[in-house]
Amino acid sequence: MTSDVKIGARLRAARLARGLTLEAVGAAAGISQGFVSKLERDQVSPSVASLVAICEAVGLKVGELFEPPPSQIVRAGHGAPINFGGEGAEEFLLTPGTQNEVDVIHSIIEPGGTAGDDLYSLDCEVEFVYVLDGRITVILGDDEHELATGDSMTFRGRDPHAWRNTSNTESCEVLWVLAPAT
Repeated sequence: MTSDVKIGARLRAARLARGLTLEAVGAAAGISQGFVSKLERDQVSPSVASLVAICEAVGLKVGELFEPPPSQIVRAGHGAPINFGGEGAEEFLLTPGTQNEVDVIHSIIEPGGTAGDDLYSLDCEVEFVYVLDGRITVILGDDEHELATGDSMTFRGRDPHAWRNTSNTESCEVLWVLAPAT
């Protein structure tokens, strides 16, 4: 059985980052330079023992080879549906759940949609909202801020807040950015 997992590029990057030659890695791992070269081009499958030895030679943990890539694409319309508890809102997580630096949420809020009657806070340092289309009112403590298409606002996610679409006829579309991810 063959594997579709490509590890060669990560091994090569680790080797080059440490300034090691193919020969040095092969010697340290007890395998041939040619085998290391083929492995970096994903042309051969190593044994577990060989893979462990090569990883030790280039300073990687074996598990690092199989972590999700540092960049992932979420195609239009394929964000994970989520629900933060608002009424009259569809929400989609645009960032993959494999990272914890930031959450980006796309919300489509129907006329009259709201976060509810009570203020809430999130376990994040910074919350950012950007209005893609329409209008939204952000309630921050005792203050209300109406934002229109193209407007943005930044505040501490831990501060009590809420939001609502005050229009009776127009939906609004917003991006929320939470850092770190909640």
